[in-house]
Amino acid sequence: MAEQMNGPVETGAAMDYSEHEKTYAGFLAGAKYGTIVTVGLMIAMAVFFFTGAGALVSFLVFLILSIGGGILAR
Repeated sequence: MAEQMNGPVETGAAMDYSEHEKTYAGFLAGAKYGTIVTVGLMIAMAVFFFTGAGALVSFLVFLILSIGGGILAR
């Protein structure tokens, strides 16, 4: 049978706040670096499509922007 709960639900299980903070920090880091990579990719695609630079130059632009943005975001 189901466990009988007495009292308000808000005072249920204890929260693991340190694990919550680690998860939130990981989410923020993923969002930050994901945004940097996406912006770098969009700029590299614009360089490839709208200039005569070529694929190699576009890839180098992507790498430089991604690495540089990652270093600056620390």
